[in-house]
Amino acid sequence: MKKNNLIAVFLMSLFIVPAFCFSFTAGAAAKTIKLTYSNFFPPTHIQSKLAESWCREVEKRTNGRVKIEYYPGGTLTKAAQCYDGVVEGISDIGFSVLAYSRGRFPVLGAVDLPLGYPSGTVATKVINDVYNEFKPKEFNDTKIMYLHAHGPGIVWTRNRAVKKIGDMKGLKLRGHGTSAKVIKALGGTPVGIPMPETYQSIQKGTVDGGVFPCESNRGWKLGEVVKYGTADFSAAYTTGFFVTMNKDKWNSLPADIQKTIEEINKEWIVKHGKAWDHSDLVGINYFLGQGGTLIGLNKKESMRWKKAVRPILNNYIKVLNKKGFNGEEIVSFIEKDLKKLE
Repeated sequence: MKKNNLIAVFLMSLFIVPAFCFSFTAGAAAKTIKLTYSNFFPPTHIQSKLAESWCREVEKRTNGRVKIEYYPGGTLTKAAQCYDGVVEGISDIGFSVLAYSRGRFPVLGAVDLPLGYPSGTVATKVINDVYNEFKPKEFNDTKIMYLHAHGPGIVWTRNRAVKKIGDMKGLKLRGHGTSAKVIKALGGTPVGIPMPETYQSIQKGTVDGGVFPCESNRGWKLGEVVKYGTADFSAAYTTGFFVTMNKDKWNSLPADIQKTIEEINKEWIVKHGKAWDHSDLVGINYFLGQGGTLIGLNKKESMRWKKAVRPILNNYIKVLNKKGFNGEEIVSFIEKDLKKLE
């Protein structure tokens, strides 16, 4: 009898143990992965809306296995602290400006140079091409989701119409990183002011204007305080943006979720480029609607501007060389890629 009881218990265990294990495994698999996403753009800005739509798309395509808390407007980490915030795990995902971490991203920083960018679509394609070509180690402490870049950054002024390069002399213009170098090369004086403070600074006359993309006229309402825009596209720079994830958090994600996110990333590269171009058009229309005047440059004058900013490229090549990179190769790659895409 005892022997039969033992056999019965053994047979039951064959069913009970696997059932228990299945239940435990299913419960673990069903556990929701929660992520946080930090972005400095205000929630109403198209780039912020795109970032939030990326979050919702990840949730949708993972069937709710991933949930993302989105923090716009620098409410989780400020723009300049965003990258370190991702490295340290303050946020799992971050979206900010590469140039806000000065000297940290020398290879990708070359994309910001005043090479005469015609559009955000082209600039976005270029920055991703550079990343894929050189795979810079400067990003090794996080997992890059994707990169993008805004449309041509040009000169905008409050009271003085800039029709030729000589008109830049004596102007104090808001600029950071590459845009500050552009202002200086063109004869103006760069003033480092955070973008959220630019409107008030121009309105009060603290600065005479700034160098920024057309979209800022609507996105940051700057079209209300500047009266003139100079279409110096031959000297136009861009600004690179990153969307990146904490490396440990990325590595902890199941392989199928990683694959899904990478598929979404490829789609959002295109979306960001198009969004920059669309918002540039909106920004120009907003500026003109406020009574602003857009000034064109003839070919001869345009070449003067291009020549004036060339030393910025040459100096950056030297900086890259000193850091152990082949500066000429990197800048040449960008120039050729840009020409191919124009």
